[in-house]
Amino acid sequence: MHLPSALLIAGTTSDAGKSIVTTGLCRAFRRRGIAVAPYKAQNMSNNSMVCIDSQGNTAEIGRAQWIQALAAKATPEPAMNPVLLKPGDDRRSHVVVMGQPGGEISSTDFVGGRRHLARAAHDAFDDLAGRYDVVVAEGAGSPAEINLREGDYVNMGLARHADVPTVVVGDIDRGGLFAAMYGTLALLEPADQRLIAGFVINKFRGDPSLLAPGTDELVRLTGRPMHGILPWHPDLWLDSEDALDLEGRRTTDAGARVAVIRLPRISNFTDLDALGLEPDLDVRFCSDARDLADADLVVLPGTRATLSDLDWLRRRGLDRAIVGHARAGRAVLGICGGAQMLGRTITDPEGTEGEVGAAAEGLGLVDATTEFSAEKALRIPHGEAFGQPVSGYEIHHGRFTVGDADQFPGGGRSGKVCATMWHGSLESDGFRQALLAELIPGRAPTDVSFTERREARLDLLGDLMEQHLDVDALVDLAQNGVPGDLLVLTPGDSR
Repeated sequence: MHLPSALLIAGTTSDAGKSIVTTGLCRAFRRRGIAVAPYKAQNMSNNSMVCIDSQGNTAEIGRAQWIQALAAKATPEPAMNPVLLKPGDDRRSHVVVMGQPGGEISSTDFVGGRRHLARAAHDAFDDLAGRYDVVVAEGAGSPAEINLREGDYVNMGLARHADVPTVVVGDIDRGGLFAAMYGTLALLEPADQRLIAGFVINKFRGDPSLLAPGTDELVRLTGRPMHGILPWHPDLWLDSEDALDLEGRRTTDAGARVAVIRLPRISNFTDLDALGLEPDLDVRFCSDARDLADADLVVLPGTRATLSDLDWLRRRGLDRAIVGHARAGRAVLGICGGAQMLGRTITDPEGTEGEVGAAAEGLGLVDATTEFSAEKALRIPHGEAFGQPVSGYEIHHGRFTVGDADQFPGGGRSGKVCATMWHGSLESDGFRQALLAELIPGRAPTDVSFTERREARLDLLGDLMEQHLDVDALVDLAQNGVPGDLLVLTPGDSR
């Protein structure tokens, strides 16, 4: 049987750097003339993106895989992220399969109730592998989550499906890295261990020679090479998909202040990345009403649970702070779920978000109503505002209806309070500059190009891979498979 050319990037933990390495390798491989596709069998994230499937229909995939496709200079498609889980609460997730709604899954189904998802994921992988020279796959969490191994199809389940060589990435910033790398390998059963082909260290600060005693010993003990040590770099936060790093998403201590409400179920917070690139804006995520006191602009971002997060907003007194901010003539921007909160009422007659018949009063700052339904809107709209072209993407359930409010792309406006259902609209440079000039007194426009900055960031990732990883060895590994004489460690070899 012909095995596909592929590489799996796994991690010792969540947020170890799998997405960064996968994205960077997609760019580095593409520079070598390799037709490369990114892939993640199952992504659990509320940061998603709209793309077009092979039938010309709109479809939803994880934001990270969309960005990785740009890095690979490939067209984003559902096969690159065939299963997307969007957490609704701590025990329940909404499922997207091949870009379309696929029901729900609970925590009790996590091991045995996902076989149909595994089939869809592996079929998508096989499809990509048949159309591209190399597939660079990103794992999820850690492959050593042995409590979940039976139902795994994202990490070693995928690797075993097609004998995919696997590289384990670890974040040295967390501490305990060598134990995590050795332990990740040792906990796996022998058939899984034989597919672990090497290691990459991420976020190192300092002189790499100081690591040599540890890396040399790890190589000796495991029989696997260290494929490189990536340095910590301050410019790699753009388009991140994990909410784990929100505390560190600060841009500057100067200029106008933008306070972004850190909702418990925040989604598509990459909407704010374009603001984060503006050199004269201090963008901060916050969850305390006091943090809004001196803000020039308050942003209510998207959320996967509008009614629940609106209740959280009220319990923390943030609703009063936002209303007071608006009544003082200062600016508020709501995006998707945040836009719904700014309206008059929110109803959920079918229980799309949770309880059947749930309803709540909104903040009443824009004349608009929201009624949830099972029908999901996936759109890529275009328009014009302030004499500038603007585009975005819509991902939401139900209908957002604007009443007696001024026109605004994807929603409505009342004075300096703006509500839009369009994610990504701030990436339209002319619109963003005009909107900020309208909302923040005295602000002069800048010449920041979001698209150029994103492409520069992807090139930076490719450069870091070339400079600090053995890319030639990783290409060879993807194309020729795992060496057949790798060590098997205890306790894995006792099972």
